[in-house]
Amino acid sequence: MQSMFLKFVIAGFALAFAATANAQAPGRIRGQIEKADGPNLVLKLRDGSSLNVKVADDARVSALVPATLGDLKNDTFIGIAGVPGTDNVIEAHSIHIFLPAQRGVVADRHGPWDSRPQSTMTNAYIDGAITADGGKSVFKVKYKDGEQRIAVTPQTTIAAAAPGSKDELKAGAQVIIFGSEKQADGTVLAKVMYVGRGVTPAM
Repeated sequence: MQSMFLKFVIAGFALAFAATANAQAPGRIRGQIEKADGPNLVLKLRDGSSLNVKVADDARVSALVPATLGDLKNDTFIGIAGVPGTDNVIEAHSIHIFLPAQRGVVADRHGPWDSRPQSTMTNAYIDGAITADGGKSVFKVKYKDGEQRIAVTPQTTIAAAAPGSKDELKAGAQVIIFGSEKQADGTVLAKVMYVGRGVTPAM
């Protein structure tokens, strides 16, 4: 049973991050649940507006849990949302650690993202040690078609992927929806989503 659930979670992440190369991919909706009534949610979006969301019966719900810089070790498979800075270094505002079983399933790549203006998403493997540089922690990552240098600041949110459930979709929870469909009545049907468990998803 645990193996089947893990495959379910991995499939959700694979689908979600397949959109990395396309910043305009539909479905990335970020906000806080204001009201939950069974599968029906009211989200307060980051721009202050509200959105009615229905969670699909077969929706994939995963969690993000707090992690630290110490969890970022050589060869760890991570996703980095950041903005290009000086000296060809990406300044990360979000780093998430993939499940070990997601290696080779979620594509390693680099491309545009929509968390902030000019942001990118890089799914890659840490290559080497983390070093200190002027109040930041800097390291290199490699992916199939290249490599990047990443800078972590005290403001960078670091989280790890974990199995989640619909039971966590309660008022006050922070979520990000990756896969969705807009319905005729203006609501959104959520199919792939992530809920913060003690951390606000920053990606």
